[in-house]
Amino acid sequence: MKKIIALCTVLMLAMSTLVACGSKTSSDSIPTDELVVYFVPSRDPSEIKAATKPLSNLLKEELTKQGFEFDKVTIEVGTSFEAAGEALASGTAQVGFIPGGTYVLYSDGIDVALTATRDGLNHDSENPADWNTSPTEGTDKQVTYYRSLIIAGPSEKGQALADKVNSGEKLTKEDIESVTWGVSSNTTSPAGYIYPSLWLQENFGMSITDLSNKVLLDNYATSLSQLASGQIDVMVTYADARRDYAKDWESTFGRKASIWDETNVIGVTDGIFNDTISVTKDEKVMNAELKAAIQQAFINIGNTEEGKEIIAIYSHNGYEIGQDANYDAEREAQKLIQSMQ
Repeated sequence: MKKIIALCTVLMLAMSTLVACGSKTSSDSIPTDELVVYFVPSRDPSEIKAATKPLSNLLKEELTKQGFEFDKVTIEVGTSFEAAGEALASGTAQVGFIPGGTYVLYSDGIDVALTATRDGLNHDSENPADWNTSPTEGTDKQVTYYRSLIIAGPSEKGQALADKVNSGEKLTKEDIESVTWGVSSNTTSPAGYIYPSLWLQENFGMSITDLSNKVLLDNYATSLSQLASGQIDVMVTYADARRDYAKDWESTFGRKASIWDETNVIGVTDGIFNDTISVTKDEKVMNAELKAAIQQAFINIGNTEEGKEIIAIYSHNGYEIGQDANYDAEREAQKLIQSMQ
């Protein structure tokens, strides 16, 4: 009888272990009351919040399928690129949509989960004049990089630089210093700061910090608005920004002609590896199983029409598993920027 009781006890313990194994993967170590997702403010924060609002339920549903049933998914837009990086590094946020430059800066405390893919563009030349022959349009080709453009606006000084570029003349350092620049206030922004600085260094032996006439701006919508009003002559931005704001150029920013008629590309940077979806390394709120679930959840979301509509706010079209080594070029770029400061 004792042997039977002992055997039953063993069986009961084994069954309880199996039940535990069948419960939510996160129940033993990861709290599932709230998942916080941070976005960088590369566009107007209210615009990002409106576009990404449906993501909460979509992500919650997808993670439940992966075995992580969160009570709620909260979407936040950081006050800066650095604020988003710091939230991830501290574990205040578990997931972040951040560019490669921000990821590299905070990679000691965060881990790349996914790299975005995006639609290629009909223009990809390093010759700026080639971008001014027709409007920039998307293609069906998926790419893992993008470029930053230096764009001259409708001001008299801006148009003078555009005329030189379109006639095949090279810009001089004096040309660069004669205009007012709009640049990102976020120094980890690849398109708004890092790669334009590299372009300036390679072509004119200077960086953004050397520009005496510059205005630090919080997002690209603000930059385009000031370009339209003539407050700045030149701005830096990601390559398809004019597509995103073509309607606003006339309806919101008050211009009478199209953005394609009134702006010109005067500089093109090297390719920039695409944005990341990164996760915190804080073991109190993240583990390998949750990271894998997040990766699969966003890949699934990116494969749906509703999901594509949401992530289009960042010009993302889908996601592939990210690799830290893909951002080594970004690390080298940041080292060069730091050496120039």
